Amino acid sequence: MTASAEETEYLAKLHELWAKAWPKGTPNKPQYLHGEVALTEYLRAWAKRNPEKPAVIFYGHVTTYAELDAQSDRFAALLMEKGIRKGDRVAVFLPNCPQFHIVFFGILKLGAIHVPVSPLSRAFELSYELNDTDAEVIVALDQLAPVVDQVRSESKLREVIVTSFADVLPAKPTIPVPDSISAPRIAISGATDLLPALAALPEPKPLPPAGLDDVAALNYTGGTTGMPKGCVHTQRDMVYTAAANHGISVVANEGSVFLSFFPEFWIAGENFGLIFPMFTGATLVLLARWDAIGALSAIDRYKVNVTAMPVDGAVELMDHPRFGEFDLSSLNQVRVVSFVKKLNPAYRKRWKDLTGTILTEASWGMTETHTSNTLTAGFQDDDFDLLSQPIFVGLPVPGAEFKITDFETGELVPLGGEGEIRVRTPSLLKSYWNKPEATAESLIDGWLRTGDIGTIDTDGFLHFLGRRKEMLKVKGMSVFPPEIEALLGQHPKVLGSGVVGREDASKGQVPVAFIQLKPEERGTVTPAELQAWCAERMAVYKVPEIRIIDALPMTATGKVKKQELDANAPQ
Repeated sequence: MTASAEETEYLAKLHELWAKAWPKGTPNKPQYLHGEVALTEYLRAWAKRNPEKPAVIFYGHVTTYAELDAQSDRFAALLMEKGIRKGDRVAVFLPNCPQFHIVFFGILKLGAIHVPVSPLSRAFELSYELNDTDAEVIVALDQLAPVVDQVRSESKLREVIVTSFADVLPAKPTIPVPDSISAPRIAISGATDLLPALAALPEPKPLPPAGLDDVAALNYTGGTTGMPKGCVHTQRDMVYTAAANHGISVVANEGSVFLSFFPEFWIAGENFGLIFPMFTGATLVLLARWDAIGALSAIDRYKVNVTAMPVDGAVELMDHPRFGEFDLSSLNQVRVVSFVKKLNPAYRKRWKDLTGTILTEASWGMTETHTSNTLTAGFQDDDFDLLSQPIFVGLPVPGAEFKITDFETGELVPLGGEGEIRVRTPSLLKSYWNKPEATAESLIDGWLRTGDIGTIDTDGFLHFLGRRKEMLKVKGMSVFPPEIEALLGQHPKVLGSGVVGREDASKGQVPVAFIQLKPEERGTVTPAELQAWCAERMAVYKVPEIRIIDALPMTATGKVKKQELDANAPQ
């Protein structure tokens, strides 16, 4: 649809402001190092140029660029052997490990569709994603095989491929290994063992690159209408996101060393672990999970230049009694994300005094936009970014645009006014998987309705005021009340529920479920029993506190009036 004259003028004004505010010396166009080609072609290019260069280092286990290229070719061949073709969905139920990288790039090389599933998922959550995508093949950690077994009969799964931390942990690790990943290999009957299966294959002929605009991944996000939705993303989305941030929010080159522990099933972990280092031709030091001593040891041993962490992680490092034992002088970029703890001038000054580097807030973004859509780098002088209120999220990365509209009418809001943030970017989801109504509601004339409240000030900077959606942040992880409510609705004794957040000093927020039981079930189930029921079906960070009440406050149209649910009231 053609933009109105008013919108054309509004955006022209914004582009003038963005150009004026742009940090000096920072690229103002996406930087495509090997051209605008599929991400898998970047892997091939780097493997040809630097075959013996480490692509992924995992506690001392090294996967070179040549090995990653060859192993992902073999995985694509293995999928073909199992009947997977272009456009078929492949579920990936793995924590951070080198095998995740092999599987990810193999799926993309085949032109199949990557479906990452949180390794914290319970059977109910895994079953939902498998059935929503009709995935017939899943790659799972051996320790997660029992969860897969629980859902096989209620899904279309016909092939299970397993792998183990034990397959890649060296006998003498170079940095401390968390106890949780030191378990011995578990033999899984009836499953294909990933790495031996790849080794047994004849050397495959490399496949032609998949189309840039073919569906490459379904990244699941929650919403306000129930269960999570799969955001349809392409390889063009992936490579654009890397190019738009290269030299801007992520300043790196072939000689750089990244450190990441962000979960790679998560869109931020996909960007920072799977995409950005490989796009750059850098080395990634990968941790299976956050571990303060592991992170400090990795930075020191591998001379890490670039890393990202929650502000909580940076504070934990600074407070650690062994902090001074490690050399962090190699660091030149530390991006932080404000989840429970928020970045402030005091934290920044303390980190700078200790390490010589400046903590910089990462960016604003959503799963729908492949995240990493704004830049705050370049605005740290005199803590300009931290002192600019409300929450400063900076300028759109090259190629992205924002506007602020009225939530109800969609009309443009003048600069300085508050309203809904709408975003247009080349990495915007193409649709929600199998959800045309949700797609039509969210994608309007090429713009995404974010549901977030924000303002663009008179200098062109975007500020985030809050989420109109009901999303909670529990230790940095997104929790969506409608998802919990949808699950509670399946309990045979529950008539209805409303889930709201309670502020918590250690977790940021905690979900609290107010539950109305069916009249005949009153007194037959306790809050502890309901909480245990939830714990069997959802990731631990989603499990709500339970409060049973006589009746939920309802609107005339049958909706729960959540504003009347007080999670902070005495029980």
